[in-house]
Amino acid sequence: MKIDDCFQLGYIIKPHGVQGTFTVYLDSDNPDYYGKLESVYIGYQQKLIPFFIDHIQIKGNKATLKLRDVDNLELANRYKGCAIFLPLKMLPALEDHQFYYHEVVGFSVADSNYGKLGVIRTIYEANGNDLFAIEYKGREVLVPIRDEFIIEFDKKAKSILVNLPDGLLDIYLNS
Repeated sequence: MKIDDCFQLGYIIKPHGVQGTFTVYLDSDNPDYYGKLESVYIGYQQKLIPFFIDHIQIKGNKATLKLRDVDNLELANRYKGCAIFLPLKMLPALEDHQFYYHEVVGFSVADSNYGKLGVIRTIYEANGNDLFAIEYKGREVLVPIRDEFIIEFDKKAKSILVNLPDGLLDIYLNS
């Protein structure tokens, strides 16, 4: 399995006890959706290592996770801070107006006032202030990913229509 074929579900916060169990943070709007997982991949030393799950218990956005073949504190400490991945095919289906970030990289973005802006190059995630990074007139423009700015999302056409806040483009073009 390659990392490009996966999404990050969360990460290991710390070992939980001495028997190789972990406390895990689940970066999901619906963590309970993942309560019956049979396996996960752990990102370790730039590789994805597959593990079967012996037990998972979810409470809010945290879970207690026991992986098969991780049976002591020393081994558990090795994976502290590591990311947990699942195959992209395990993402829950979304409604037509919703999207996952990995899906929209490469989508064209147009503004209702300025017209075509450019293509989404990457997405920056920052504590709820996530941003589309678009190249516009030779400069990187960061557009907040907020429902009130997104007018239309067309998955088939791979396009997003936005209504940027007044002055946002000026900040980038006049600097």
